[in-house]
Amino acid sequence: MHYDTALDVDGPAASLRRIAAMVRRYAFLILGSVPRMVELMYWPLVQMLVWGFLQMHLAATTSLFANAAGLLIGSVLLWDILLRGQFGFSLSFLEEMWSRNLVNILMSPLRPNEYIAALMVISLIRLAISMVPVVLLAYLFFDFNLLGLGLPLAGFFANLVICGWTIGLVANGVIIRYGMGAESFTWVAVFFLLPLCCVYYPLSTLPPWLQPLAAALPPTHVFEGLRALVMHGEFHPEQMIRAFALNVVYFSGAYILFHYCLRLARIKGTLMQIGE
Repeated sequence: MHYDTALDVDGPAASLRRIAAMVRRYAFLILGSVPRMVELMYWPLVQMLVWGFLQMHLAATTSLFANAAGLLIGSVLLWDILLRGQFGFSLSFLEEMWSRNLVNILMSPLRPNEYIAALMVISLIRLAISMVPVVLLAYLFFDFNLLGLGLPLAGFFANLVICGWTIGLVANGVIIRYGMGAESFTWVAVFFLLPLCCVYYPLSTLPPWLQPLAAALPPTHVFEGLRALVMHGEFHPEQMIRAFALNVVYFSGAYILFHYCLRLARIKGTLMQIGE
């Protein structure tokens, strides 16, 4: 029997079309709004300038930063990759919550896995819009070339983005489970990890009892790897492998948690009141 594959709602082609449709929806929202575009670039730019000027001051007064030019700026830029990756993933979901449109999406042929994939893609688009101009300005203002980190940058980037998606999945699941009263979790979750991720200081700076907890976080290994690369010119691939292994474990757990919260909300019938 022959049939039109365009009507097939179960095949991979149909799945890709649904993902692409959601990506286009969110892309139109971003690209069609100048304030949204400006907001995406504003905070990364402010952070880069503040820490960049601080780095210049410290380089002129301390030997550590004189010998490790770009360490603070590099840390800030990598932290923003994690931060913007998570916010880019969560904000598109929150916009559906604010407009009370999530139920309509879940009633469509779009599947949860496809929705997650669309959020990942739009997160990368948001990340590119916010970070590309900032990376260029970091080179113009402070002569710091993030791309100069070379191939290790790919490992840094991938691990930080996956970690951001993991936090975003957990935050979205918590909101589905507990409603918009838990919206603040989206904004505070990543900052709760900031002191433990050793963004601006080595792991050895933390108290001994806290170091194992910090070492269990993927970003810690990324920033430890950045310091080794900038200060000593050494790349430690085992740090990236360890971070990736932790990311796989945490992302799998976040994925299960999201589906569990969604299933529970469907069973209890709370999706219709989730925006209340």
